[in-house]
Amino acid sequence: MKTSLQKTWETILESLKLSVSVAAFNAYLRQTELLEVKEEGESLSCKIACISPYSKNTLTSKYTQQIKDELARVLGKDCNLSFAVQSKSESLVSAVETLPLFKEENVDNQIWKKARLRADYTFENYAVAGSNQMAFAAATAVAKRPGDTYNPLFIYGGVGVGKTHLMQSIGHFAITKGETSVLFCTGEEFTNDLVDAIRNKGTDKVRYKYRKVRILLIDDIQFIAGKPTVQEEFFHTFNSILRDGGQIVMTSDRPPSEISKLEERLRSRFSAGMIVDIGPADFELRSAILLIKAKQRNILLPINIAQFIATQVEGLRELEGVLTRLHSQGEITLELAQKELKMAQNTQTKFLIPSEIMKTVGNYYGISIPLIKGDKRTKSIVTSRQILMYILRCDLKLSFEEIGQLVGGRDHSTVMHAHDKIDLLLKSDNKTNQDIYQIRKLLSITSG
Repeated sequence: MKTSLQKTWETILESLKLSVSVAAFNAYLRQTELLEVKEEGESLSCKIACISPYSKNTLTSKYTQQIKDELARVLGKDCNLSFAVQSKSESLVSAVETLPLFKEENVDNQIWKKARLRADYTFENYAVAGSNQMAFAAATAVAKRPGDTYNPLFIYGGVGVGKTHLMQSIGHFAITKGETSVLFCTGEEFTNDLVDAIRNKGTDKVRYKYRKVRILLIDDIQFIAGKPTVQEEFFHTFNSILRDGGQIVMTSDRPPSEISKLEERLRSRFSAGMIVDIGPADFELRSAILLIKAKQRNILLPINIAQFIATQVEGLRELEGVLTRLHSQGEITLELAQKELKMAQNTQTKFLIPSEIMKTVGNYYGISIPLIKGDKRTKSIVTSRQILMYILRCDLKLSFEEIGQLVGGRDHSTVMHAHDKIDLLLKSDNKTNQDIYQIRKLLSITSG
């Protein structure tokens, strides 16, 4: 029976390989297994093993219908699906062992986290239109042949046009193709790492961290301008990576020629590869982005409502804020969208997104976002981290899993603990009450 199941599933995977992207197949489908097929009235019940909770969620939300169609084609009956988190090797050892609830994440997921990439910043989730078509084409070319095509790749554009998403997509794609040495950081983080290294006499460690990667993704590179020591270090890092055949991708809010206080030798190197810009999103792109974000979060958003919102809101980050606000109120209807957007226009209500809340919490406590997202356990950092999680939960109505992913890739149980702790403190601790009140005042939102 086991052999029969294996052969059936191999046939289905071969077919699925032709209908999904290579990146999606390698990330989510390759490591699956058909565990069992049972008669269920006139249909069949099929259980599929996947290797992590994240893979299970993705398969359930994106590929259920495709898998059902292929199973029905091969087995000759309609099929109902269920997914179980279980490593492939375990299921081959024993089909009767009790399945654990969670298993260690697959290698790709571990590499993505180590590379500091967001799980949803992939080519698959990137909407393409006229304003970003050239940048998308350049990014996909680099992802397919890193170190060989457009090196460095320099992407520039205004706030919230999708530069970071596109750059991180290159890292994701490279990892699914077997690359294990990828690193994403911001210009500010590179600067802070170097300053800390100089202070603690650990420059060799920092140099190894950045110079030995195969693909270096630097966000907001303009931040290093005007900092001679930082520019000196980045100059040598840049040369080292290119000399070893690695790839560098950078983003900025302006082209190299317009970054003031940038050393001429860096300006020359930044301009030596491919420079592409991303313009403001048009109506079609804004609509598509809304629908993609809604699908990612399992939010039912009819296309006519997405198009209505896209006619009223231009900024991509504001679009995400609108979606979050509407979702927190239940079923999204055209009437609700019209009411919320009219209210926002009349009262200048701010539609918040997670990154704004992170920035505000960090500024309030004087702690950088990387520290809040990191693993340090000093009291001030832990407090700011837990309050951030609490506000994301209460005011944006994000799930515990979403918050965990945003705040350093933490487990949902950690977020639940933080929420419950702050909720308890609010009943007895005046300082916690005052802090959250002041943060919400800075964000111009009322309590959730």
